[in-house]
Amino acid sequence: MVTTLTIVACTGRPASTPATATPTLAPVPALDPDQVAGGRQVYLQNCASCHGQNAEGTPNWQQPDARGNLPPPPHDESGHTWRHSDAQLDEIIRNGTSDPFNKTPELTMPPFKDRLTDEEIVAVIAYFKSLWTVEQRAFQEEQNQRPPMPTPGDSL
Repeated sequence: MVTTLTIVACTGRPASTPATATPTLAPVPALDPDQVAGGRQVYLQNCASCHGQNAEGTPNWQQPDARGNLPPPPHDESGHTWRHSDAQLDEIIRNGTSDPFNKTPELTMPPFKDRLTDEEIVAVIAYFKSLWTVEQRAFQEEQNQRPPMPTPGDSL
């Protein structure tokens, strides 16, 4: 004879029934359609050659290339751009970056500080946001509300 034992905790539900919590999402600011359209134009002129016409990134963007560097990632919902605050994205676009996992020391994302205006950088970021899910935008907005992390050059 087989006996089934159901464990009931203080909630009165069987242990196999998970509690469901509704996450509180940060309010998502509305995007300005004109700014998004302008950002797409800036993107197509300056970014699409590496990151794809639709911000889809390089195929196999999570796999290092022959030199050990990660290829350009997508900026749509399939990538990780939405995990960065506006300030971090601005810094990357403005000054370039090299992924910390890359094997070579050179910048794999070139700086655009001499090619794009402040307004164009903000517009490109707005364009990226238009490609993300509501949940991704809410997460990204939470990042915007956090105090900036100190960088090595900051004085304490």
